[in-house]
Formats: sequence, C-alpha cells, structure tokens
Amino acid sequence: MKLTRLMLVVLGLCVSAQIALADWTPAKRLSWTPSYSWGQTIAVDPSGNLHVLWYDYWDPTNTEIFYTRSTDGGTTWTKGQRFTWTSGGSFHPAMAVDISGHLHVVWEDSPGMRDIYYRKSTDAGVTWTPSRRITWNYDVSTYPDIAVDSSGHLHVVWYDTTPGNPEIYYKKSTDGGATWTANRRLTWTSAYSRYPAIAVASSGHLHLVWEDQSSGHSDMYYKKSTDGGTTWTASRRITWTSSDYMEPAITVDSSNNPHVVWNADSTGNEEIYYKKSTDGGAAWTAGKRLSLNSGESHFPTVAAGLAGDLHVVWYDNTPGNEEIFYKKSATGGAAWAASQRITWTSGNSNSPAIAVDSAGNPHVVWDDFVATDNCEIFYKKFIK
Repeated sequence: MKLTRLMLVVLGLCVSAQIALADWTPAKRLSWTPSYSWGQTIAVDPSGNLHVLWYDYWDPTNTEIFYTRSTDGGTTWTKGQRFTWTSGGSFHPAMAVDISGHLHVVWEDSPGMRDIYYRKSTDAGVTWTPSRRITWNYDVSTYPDIAVDSSGHLHVVWYDTTPGNPEIYYKKSTDGGATWTANRRLTWTSAYSRYPAIAVASSGHLHLVWEDQSSGHSDMYYKKSTDGGTTWTASRRITWTSSDYMEPAITVDSSNNPHVVWNADSTGNEEIYYKKSTDGGAAWTAGKRLSLNSGESHFPTVAAGLAGDLHVVWYDNTPGNEEIFYKKSATGGAAWAASQRITWTSGNSNSPAIAVDSAGNPHVVWDDFVATDNCEIFYKKFIK
C-alpha cells in the first residue's frame, strides 16, 4: 500500500510520541523550605507508592527529618511533613519496605550522643509509630542502613566510634521492630570501617559492604550471613585501590546476585566502578569502570529491577558544576548503556538516590542548590 503524505506525517507524529514517552520526566521540586534540605532516600512499596525522606536545617540550632509520598507514580506529592521532633539533630535516614508494604525507617539522632532510632508505618506513610531509640552506645552511632527480608525480619547496620575508631555494628528485629537483638560488632580493625550498606536476597542471605582503611587507604570489604544475621563470614577485601573515598552501595537482583558500586581515584580522578558476584559472594568479577568523564564522579547508588536490569546514578562535576548522571544495564551488569546526564541546573545537583518500580521504571531524588544560599529536594523518573 502506498502511503500518502498525510499518512506519513501522522505516522511520524505517532513514532515521535512513542519516543517522547520513553524519556525522563521534568524535574519536580519536593521540598520548599528556607534552609538546606539534603540526605534524601527513596523507596517504592508493592502498591507503587513512592516515599521520600530527607533531613532539613529548618532551624539553625537543629536538624529534623521530613517525609513526603506520592500515590500516583510521582505525578503529585504530599506536602513535606516533619518526621522527627527532637532536641538534637536528626540525620541520615534510611528506609526499607517489606512485602506487606510496611515502611521501616532508621536514622541517627542526637538528643545527647548520637544513637540510632527507628519508626514504621503500616498504612503507606499515613501514620507512623512513635520514634524508638534502638542503640545506647558510649560514643557516636552514625550512617545507618536497613534491609528487610521476605519473613519481615529487619536488619540494621551502622558504624560506631565506641571502640575508639569507627567499626561496623549490626542488630535485627524478628517482630516488626517491637524488639531488637543486642548490638553486634562485625568488624575488628585498627583503621576506619565506615559507611556500611546492606542488602537482602530473596533467599534470606544478607550481603554487607563497607569502606575500610586497614590497607592505608580506602578499600571495599564484604561479608555475608546465610542464617539471618546469626553468624557472618569473615571480612573479605574485594577492591584494591589507592582511593581516599569509596562510598559503596549494594543491591541484590531477582537471581540473588549481589551488585556493588563505588567511586575510586584509580585513574587520577574519582570515577564510578562496578562489580558483581554470581555465586552468592564467594567470587567477584573484576571492577568495571562505569564513568569515563574528565571531572570527579561521586556518591553512586544502585537499584535492581525485577527483570534483572540494573540502574546506577551518581553526581559528576564534568559539566562545570555538579550534575546527576545515570547508567543502565539490561543484562545484569554484563553490558552497560552510555551514561546519561539527567539534570541541567545552574546550581550543584548532589547525592542522588534511586528506586525501581515493578514496571522497571527508575525513580530518582537528589538535592539541588536552586539558589546560592539554599538547597532543595528534586525528583524525576524514567518512563519506558
């Protein structure tokens, strides 16, 4: 059949519309405060609701955590509501969602010395339990992370300076956060062990990575538990770099393979690297460089889709100021698409966090200096 000019035009418009749909949405501002908003995290629940937390210097003498959610896939968001009410600073929230859609949040708080606190919501963020302190340590407990397994058991890690230098600690709850085990120290080193990140496989195995400076500079170490945190393997070094910073992140795919990303200055400037294990953490692939820019690349985070796809975001100052970049693998980390720049602002865009919904669409939040004296939380998503 011969196509007329009108038919070709209509066909072209349809194709263009389909191409336009497979793209990133415009950036949406989520916070509106006169102070710095940052330290954001994002999660998607089984119903597709999106949940975002961050901390905000709303009071010059105090820092509190704020929360917002979207029930329509990121189109509209609730007004940011204050999540913590303490006399000290509240920092570094981390969030996990269980199979029932219950939200579990940990953060560090400092009414006195910094300790780890917890609350949860069983109605998709409409209401929350009271804040509960879950550590009582002599010194600073900071940078918590949380994972929840298929049985609903909660697993929390953080680093603590009580031993004199930072070490990694762990505890868990088997009753939805009502009670918690005693703190358990997981590292015993003469140098800094910090910035732990934990992920849980559908098998229930726990995978933990952190930054360790025992070698004289930063490297990434790993250990796992196959019995729900009761016992752990020996610590294992899985990178050999000359870096001063690692900033590791971890996810586990639907085949129970752990995937890690970090940044390192092995090439003379900071770049993003990746590796994975296909045997539950016994062996790891060689490090793969994901960013190839002339500037500094920092703070990578990674999320896995249900189809085995991987999504990584980080910030990079190659454009002159710091912007958010994104990279995807549709082959479980074997091959990666080209990096995409996804922010274009006059201020610095930093510290992205990512979550992937059941349709495989990534959702990203970050903080952005929309003015020289202010920083706010922004969001966008990719639509296939």
